[in-house]
Amino acid sequence: MSVSGIILAAGQSSRLGRSKQLLPLAGRPLLAHVIAHAAASDLDETILVLGHEATAIAAALGDLGQRTMINPEYAAGQSTSVRAGLSAVSPESDAVMFLLGDQPTVTSEIINALLTAYRTKRAPILVPTYGGQRGNPVLFDRALFPELHRVTGDEGARAIVRANAHGIRLVTMPGDRPPPDVDTEEDYQQLLASWTGEGSGFAAKLGD
Repeated sequence: MSVSGIILAAGQSSRLGRSKQLLPLAGRPLLAHVIAHAAASDLDETILVLGHEATAIAAALGDLGQRTMINPEYAAGQSTSVRAGLSAVSPESDAVMFLLGDQPTVTSEIINALLTAYRTKRAPILVPTYGGQRGNPVLFDRALFPELHRVTGDEGARAIVRANAHGIRLVTMPGDRPPPDVDTEEDYQQLLASWTGEGSGFAAKLGD
C-alpha cells in the first residue's frame, strides 16, 4: 500500500518570534531534519507545505527529496495546509501521514513503525502512543480524504480524529513521552540540550 507523507511547516512561529523552520540544529535548519527523516523512511513520497517566509525557507533547505507546495492561505490556520498537502498527494496513495515541521525527533524508525502497522492491519486512523500518551505523526486512510478536505480553522486534522474515534488504531512506540514541538525559545533550548544524534537520518540522506 502506498502512503504519502505531508510535512506541515507553513506557520508564522508567532510564539517564538522567528522562523522555527530555520533554527540551527546540528549544523542544519531544524526543518531539514524532519524532511530527511521522512525521505529516509518507507514513505512513497514526501510533500512539504510551506507558507510564511516560504521563499527563504525553501532556499535554505535545498532539495532533500521533498516536493514543496506553497500555501498562500497559511494565516487562516493549519487546516489550509492540510488541504494544500492533500491536493498534491499522488492519486495512487492509499493513505497520508501528517508530520509536523517542528518535530525533528520523529525519526524514520517511528515513521516506518507506523507504516508497518498500517500495512499489516489497515485501519482508518493510526495514532502512535509514547508511554501511553498519544502523539505524532498520525496516519489517515484514503477513506477519510473527503473529510480531511473539509477541515477548517487552525485545528488541522484533530477534529477528524475526534469524529472517528471508533476507527483509531493505537500503535505503541518506544519512549516515555511524545516527540516535543518547538514553539518557544525554551522548547528550542531544551531540544538543543537533549539532542543526541536523532539527526542520523539527515546524514544518511546526504550520504555523510
